[in-house]
Amino acid sequence: MPSPTHADHTAAQPPDPGAVDALITQARQLRTRVDSVLRDTAVGAEDPRLRWQRALCDLAVHQLDDLGTQLGQLKDGFVLEAAGDGGPPPDPVPAPVPDPVAVGALGRAGSAEWDLLTDEVQWSDELYRIFGRSAEEGPLTLDELPSWLFSEDQQLLTEMVTGCLVDGRPIDGEFRIVRADASVRTVHMVGEPVLGADGGTASMWAVIRDVSDLRRSQRTLRETRDSLERQRRIAQTERRMAVELQEAVLPPWRGTLRFPQDGGPVTMDLAAHYLPSASSGLIGGDWYDAMQLPDGSSLLTVGDLTGHGVAATSGMAMLLGALRGMAVAGLQPGPLMGWLNELLDTSPQPALGSALCCRYEPGSRTLHWSQAGHPAPLLFRAGAGRMLASPDGVLLGATSGAKYAQASEPLLPGDLLLLHTDGLVPRRAADTAAGTHSGADRLLTMAPLFARARSAQDCVRLVAEEFGVPEREDDACVLVARIA
Repeated sequence: MPSPTHADHTAAQPPDPGAVDALITQARQLRTRVDSVLRDTAVGAEDPRLRWQRALCDLAVHQLDDLGTQLGQLKDGFVLEAAGDGGPPPDPVPAPVPDPVAVGALGRAGSAEWDLLTDEVQWSDELYRIFGRSAEEGPLTLDELPSWLFSEDQQLLTEMVTGCLVDGRPIDGEFRIVRADASVRTVHMVGEPVLGADGGTASMWAVIRDVSDLRRSQRTLRETRDSLERQRRIAQTERRMAVELQEAVLPPWRGTLRFPQDGGPVTMDLAAHYLPSASSGLIGGDWYDAMQLPDGSSLLTVGDLTGHGVAATSGMAMLLGALRGMAVAGLQPGPLMGWLNELLDTSPQPALGSALCCRYEPGSRTLHWSQAGHPAPLLFRAGAGRMLASPDGVLLGATSGAKYAQASEPLLPGDLLLLHTDGLVPRRAADTAAGTHSGADRLLTMAPLFARARSAQDCVRLVAEEFGVPEREDDACVLVARIA
């Protein structure tokens, strides 16, 4: 049963697979351009501009690989749906002409060179901006640079610089710097030693890129993914609890139940079925129940508590337990509904519910029933069906002290009663606007089928085949009783 107050919202649509494919293609093309620039740059070139270009392209490769990974994750959902279609693999992307403008626009990066022979240091203007220093303050020496790092990152920088100057290893690593304004930035540093004429290390050059925003985005993505995973596990646990509670409360019988069972004459042939919603997470508060009472009469009831999950199923368990107890105590359907309303109205967790309660007396073949904002029983007789006229009754929990009227209906051998919750027949917008009872009308058209059915179980099966569609929006219950 939907919540008492709700609004229609357009469901968020997933990204268009074609748009994601286009982004992946563009990323591959840009990656190919960067690789082309790297191939065209001589590895041993001493021109600082070529070294800058090569190092910048190395950094760009890191970023494009990250982008490719993220776009691949975005596409995973579409790949799962398209798996097994047997289509041919995509054509390879041709290597386009390098685009220096695109390569240069990949992010903020600055260059530096430390001359070991003259102790001179050269920084690019962008590197000053990354460190938050002015040109008048001058560049940082290799001895001063570690003091700008987080203490736990200083050892990493020392090892990288030592390996570069002593062993000739290239530099490639990240560390965090604390600027004069106390802001923290994450930078990625790549570089190489520059050898002198004697083969010794004459200087060290590096390109340093500010990757703070990138790492922040990655961290946010990781935290969001972890949060979604936690929510998924919680939802799975709650759904399992709701299913177990529902199975524990609803009657254990799934097939035909015949009253009475103590060797006396059979008075009623019963069958019921629970139809889940299309979304496996929407376990609602729908119930059905049938039991023989101490005086020989029979209780038939269906109902629906608003909401989904553990809260709905636990509330349903409370109501159904109270209903059974009061019915065994001898309360008639009308007064029983009034006490159920008070129970729900005073519950610490406010909710609304609809319910239908019937008491069948086999001696007089009379059905006494009451309803609380619920669809009336459908009576099928001799191949035709009709809806019983409903006595007054508001939703359970809607108002304190509500009174519920009670109606009586004489029944004949072979009559068939169908009780159902509100979500059994999907609502149609046009029917709702017109105020028609399309749900009952569709069920009533099945009268000839019910007349040919051999048992209540066959009738329930016919209803499940008709309305148990995969796109069901809400769960529902149906109960069929054939009078003997």
